[in-house]
Amino acid sequence: MPETTLLLQMLVLLLVIGAFAGVLAGLLGVGGGIILVPAFFYAFQTLGHDSPQLMQICLATSLATIIVTSTRSVLSHHRKGAVDWNILRGWAPGIVLGAVLGVLVAASLRSVTLQAVFGGLALVIGIYMATSQPHWRLGAEMPKGLRRLTLSPVLGFLSVLMGIGGGSFGVPIMTLYGVAIHRAVATAAGFGVIIAVPSVIGFLFVQVDPVTRPPFTIGAVNGVAFGVTIAMTLLTAPLGVKLAHAMDPKPLKRVFAVFLTLVALNMLRKALGW
Repeated sequence: MPETTLLLQMLVLLLVIGAFAGVLAGLLGVGGGIILVPAFFYAFQTLGHDSPQLMQICLATSLATIIVTSTRSVLSHHRKGAVDWNILRGWAPGIVLGAVLGVLVAASLRSVTLQAVFGGLALVIGIYMATSQPHWRLGAEMPKGLRRLTLSPVLGFLSVLMGIGGGSFGVPIMTLYGVAIHRAVATAAGFGVIIAVPSVIGFLFVQVDPVTRPPFTIGAVNGVAFGVTIAMTLLTAPLGVKLAHAMDPKPLKRVFAVFLTLVALNMLRKALGW
């Protein structure tokens, strides 16, 4: 059994991480994964669980939390009639395929490579959040046919490699093709479920060295981080929603974009060994 002191340290760090992710999710509408993956990485590394498979554990555990949070979110949005089920049905097969491929690739890569992938993609997302304008458009309707057949697996694949749900890529794609922002956010919650369920099933079968993995890890999913994060996120997300109604979230999103860019650059720095 792991030492009590180590478990207590892990518990405290995860409580802080979950609370922070919940507030940001409610305040800015960003998916928890973009916060949880680097937070899990630094927490587990600080606790002495650094290994060539550490990023797999962070990605898998983040995606496990997304199953719960995205399901809760999409059901809530559905009650308000905001989810576009036609988009979900059309994009689901490609997203699932991309997610499965993402697990296969992620399981074969070293932690440092996944750090570089996360850092690079998070940098792109941060820059987009900082510079995007509401009037930007790539088309008047969501892609169909060959374009959808290409974009949907890419969305699932990249999301798994970052350990995130559907919001970071899905919302920009939908808004750029004319979907109203509230409808895009609601539908992207459905993307999160479609991405997370098959990928977590896959990650449960990934073999991780028991010597270096955090305690209570099944496959690549850490049970303690999953449980604590879910509990704290559900508690603190309503606080973030209240704050969002009390203040203008637009400048806060710019601030978060800067924060995310710095996190991405730091992840890239570590991946490069600087």
